[in-house]
Amino acid sequence: MRSIFNLTASVLILFFTSCQNEKPIDEIIESSLAFASEQYTAMAEVMKDKPGLLPRTIDTTGTLVTSNTGWWTSGFVPGSLWYLYEYTKDERLRNYAAAMTSYIEKEKFNKGTHDLGFMLYCSFGNGLRLKNDTSYREVLLTGARSLSTRFRPNVGCIQSWGSRKGWQCPVIIDNMMNLEFLMWAFKNSGDSSFYKIAVTHSDTTIKNHFRPDYSTWHVVSYDTISGKVETKQTAQGAADGSAWARGQSWGLYGYTVMYRETGLQRYLDQAVHIADFLLNHPNLPEDKIPYWDYDAPGIPDAKRDASAGAIMASALIELSGFVDQVKKQEYLGVAEKQIRTLASPEYMAKYGENGNFILKHSVGSLPANSEVDVPLTYADYYFIEALLRYRQL
Repeated sequence: MRSIFNLTASVLILFFTSCQNEKPIDEIIESSLAFASEQYTAMAEVMKDKPGLLPRTIDTTGTLVTSNTGWWTSGFVPGSLWYLYEYTKDERLRNYAAAMTSYIEKEKFNKGTHDLGFMLYCSFGNGLRLKNDTSYREVLLTGARSLSTRFRPNVGCIQSWGSRKGWQCPVIIDNMMNLEFLMWAFKNSGDSSFYKIAVTHSDTTIKNHFRPDYSTWHVVSYDTISGKVETKQTAQGAADGSAWARGQSWGLYGYTVMYRETGLQRYLDQAVHIADFLLNHPNLPEDKIPYWDYDAPGIPDAKRDASAGAIMASALIELSGFVDQVKKQEYLGVAEKQIRTLASPEYMAKYGENGNFILKHSVGSLPANSEVDVPLTYADYYFIEALLRYRQL
């Protein structure tokens, strides 16, 4: 009886997976966006009683964990609400987005973090695009100037974290994601220093962060006097020389954006090289959602990272618009597979569960045992973005 039961369960799983794969992608996108809108409306209702706080994740008991506005992910839930307002035109979502965005305004003066793009551009940037509130423009320009103070001219990069033993000037690949903010500031102020910082940081990162196979180191630290590389290591990957999954997705997304913003061919070339490394990696699973590290111990039983898959999908959709027809179809094919997988019951929560987040199974920092196999705000943000981008093709 037991073997028959197991066989029946396996058949049912295959059946539901097959149905998901056969369902038109347009239907999956619409149903996913509708669900996301319901889930985030419920989340915003919960947060009404927590002014000044932003959702972050859930703990092992399923209880919502929040952050203050200074935490690096503070802009993602407001940004997701703006995206979902854009989709639904629901004024409730607009009001929730505006309220949560307003909490973060004080971070425009924060010169102690490299993450102001995540914090301000995802929130105020989307808000400005959809609401056209001129006060948002001032917040963004002030924030961009604060971010620019972290640029180290003799290194050629924006410093990520503070100095510590062995790391005088640490720069992480994640920094590529904050350059879109500076490019916006350049175009909206005419101040060429924003452009120069973004381009110099991108060029230095190509030179020092990437290996011959176009995988990226997580952390490159520089000597503050000579500007030379002092060490290449990881903080969140499986090993110094491994390919930490979210870091690879950050790089792919960052260079795709820099090509869009500058038109410089070297950034398109870099994005394509990174994409080809990821898509051809022998450890990329069939469902296209990466393990938390492409070189993680224990594969195929290693944890998956939905956030790495969502970021990658959004980047591939945009990158597909800059390449030839063959690569376009390849990139869109992988992105579609990622969307289908993330929209399946394996990764997508049920209404009212998962702390009202959309996706399950992301990994923050496994080496630190922090936010492992939980929902994460940036996984949801880039998944929603991928859905909207695919919908507009």
